[in-house]
Amino acid sequence: MRAPRNAVLLALALVALLALLGSGFITHAPNRLVSGTPFTLWNAPGGWRAGLILTLAVALAAGAFLTPARHHSATIVATASLLLLLLLDTAGVAARDFAAHAPPAARAGLGAAFWVASLSTALAIIDALQRARANPALRFAVALALAAAILALAADGRLDGLSLAREYDVRRSAFAAELLRHCALVAGSVFPALVIGVPLGIFAARKPRSRGGLFAVLNVIETVPSVALFGLLIAPLAALGLSGVGPAPAIVALTLYALLPVARNTEAGILAADTAAVEAARGMGMTTGQIFRRVELPLGLPVFVAGLRIVVVQTIGLAAVAALIGAGGLGTFIFQGIGQYAIDLVLLGAVPTIALALAADFALAMMTPRMGQEP
Repeated sequence: MRAPRNAVLLALALVALLALLGSGFITHAPNRLVSGTPFTLWNAPGGWRAGLILTLAVALAAGAFLTPARHHSATIVATASLLLLLLLDTAGVAARDFAAHAPPAARAGLGAAFWVASLSTALAIIDALQRARANPALRFAVALALAAAILALAADGRLDGLSLAREYDVRRSAFAAELLRHCALVAGSVFPALVIGVPLGIFAARKPRSRGGLFAVLNVIETVPSVALFGLLIAPLAALGLSGVGPAPAIVALTLYALLPVARNTEAGILAADTAAVEAARGMGMTTGQIFRRVELPLGLPVFVAGLRIVVVQTIGLAAVAALIGAGGLGTFIFQGIGQYAIDLVLLGAVPTIALALAADFALAMMTPRMGQEP
């Protein structure tokens, strides 16, 4: 038997197949507060779509045996993208059919097989693009095409029967407000972290003896659990006349968490500058400030942006926890759902948080190679 050329793709396709064959693809419950009865892909409404889904999954597994080539990677991306969209469309059709024969309070949710297969398929797309060494523009085009197709399915009403879509429909205005609040918390935390952390990183790079103490303090802050840090900030903020709940302590805590990766990557970026280039600039009579602006900063910028990716993704995730102290954001839906035992309300906060983090990481990743090419 011929050995697979892409073991990662084969593993992802097999995981998707096993999940689709052995787990619930969609669940049906009498209301939003009870666990639903799982239905496999074959038992769920959807007609011919089940056979096509498995055919595409098998085709994706067969792609692991193709010789590495750009056109083969393009075929894998197209197959995986079609499979991902078909999974979503099939779930929407199944939910719509369930709703047509059930009371208004009944809910149709996404099962484990859907999530596992969708995640495996998305990872297959990413793997194929990486193996093809696709440029940032092509990756953005693929991501944009997938997002547009998913939005088209939603706009056409094909997903309206899903309980997640129904939770969104009930909270449409609140969702927009909390999404904006979440973005404001992230921006309000990352900006001061850059203002404080970048000078700290420069100082650590210029004064090697200070690194131990500086990073020890920042490491201690990083290890404090988020909920505990929110509590510790109540007294100091009260002494300053600020409320211990709401956006203020959330922004302070998120800024403190972001300081370590910002300072560490700033220092690493400066130290990553080629010593020969720095010495050549010094030999040309450049001042320390000129060397920093014209040599060290451009050469270290890719390292700094890589650190910024970590900071932004970390802050987007931690901002969800800030809902515990009344700061708002997408975490509001997560904790409301936990309190009500409503899994789809939890997903209404969790899925957009993940999507926001992935989008931010993707955007910053596209910037990194461009910056690396700058003189």
